[in-house]
Amino acid sequence: MIGMSGGVDSSAAAGLLLEQGYDVVGVTFRLWKPQDEWPDLFANKVKDDIADARKVCDHLGIPHHVIDMREEFKRDVIENFVSEYQAGRTPSPCIVCNQKIKFGLFYEKAKELGADFISTGHYARIDQDKTGIWQLKTSFYPEKDQSYFLYHIPYDRLPHILFPLGNYTKPQVREIAEKFGFEHVSRKKDSQEICFIDAKEGYGKFLERYVGTVPPKGNFVDSKGNPLGQHKGIWYYTVGQRKGLGMAFGKPMYVASIDPSSNTVCLKDDQEIYHDQLTISDICYLLPEPLTSPTKVMVKIRNRAPYAAATLIPLENGNANIQFDQPQRAITKGQSAVCYQGEAVIAGGVIIE
Repeated sequence: MIGMSGGVDSSAAAGLLLEQGYDVVGVTFRLWKPQDEWPDLFANKVKDDIADARKVCDHLGIPHHVIDMREEFKRDVIENFVSEYQAGRTPSPCIVCNQKIKFGLFYEKAKELGADFISTGHYARIDQDKTGIWQLKTSFYPEKDQSYFLYHIPYDRLPHILFPLGNYTKPQVREIAEKFGFEHVSRKKDSQEICFIDAKEGYGKFLERYVGTVPPKGNFVDSKGNPLGQHKGIWYYTVGQRKGLGMAFGKPMYVASIDPSSNTVCLKDDQEIYHDQLTISDICYLLPEPLTSPTKVMVKIRNRAPYAAATLIPLENGNANIQFDQPQRAITKGQSAVCYQGEAVIAGGVIIE
């Protein structure tokens, strides 16, 4: 069973699986979207991705099913997104969606229905090393690698997941879609990172509409707590941000931390937002057994961040400390730190401090 969004990636993946000899069933998730809540505001933005996915399945001659996950998506992804911003953190809803929806509920549903594997159009790879240990690995082409967003897949599910696109570039995938005759999706634009946020509107306006209120204004402060000016609400800021602060300070200033209890946003200069360690919780180890001793790793503190050499140190409370060989810029609470050894993801978790 392959999750099909109606886009070029999952469409090409379905064609490749069929070509490789699998019996394929296409499944599209009906997820919560802003037009479900505010149909008048988003009437002209409705895209019929379900129809596009169904057309691909009809062309391939495979079954197509729609699973309504709007309630679960709203509960597990949207509510988490909103509560994290209200708490002064910067969440990664795509990671939560992969954990709870695509490789959680969808996986469980597929197994109930007798599927041997689930698949998606993610750019990543799964295989076994020489000792037989299963590994989630980076895409063969780093520019499209999505392994960072997939670290929450439980290790015992890896043998039952297929990523057909792990060895391809995006232009190659578009060519594959055209080869299969999917002209209606082959030139579709890449989807934006947060599917429920209108790119022109931004997440701050989304939060205002969803919560039904405007966040209270508060103070920008320096490292000593001295007020520097007024901010427009903590929802509009994230650690490391320089642009969009709404005022000049005589020198470049960056968001260093956000404190919802005092409704303040602390600003510092660039050199002051580097740190040499962080702590993660909600850890997933993509290994047969969790790590119990310090381990050398390469870490990404956000999807587009470069790899950084570090030591992962498991803690007795189930969290882990990551100590970097060199200080890292703008470590952000709510984002995820993902640990690699070579091409393989070995662990990841949510940054809490």
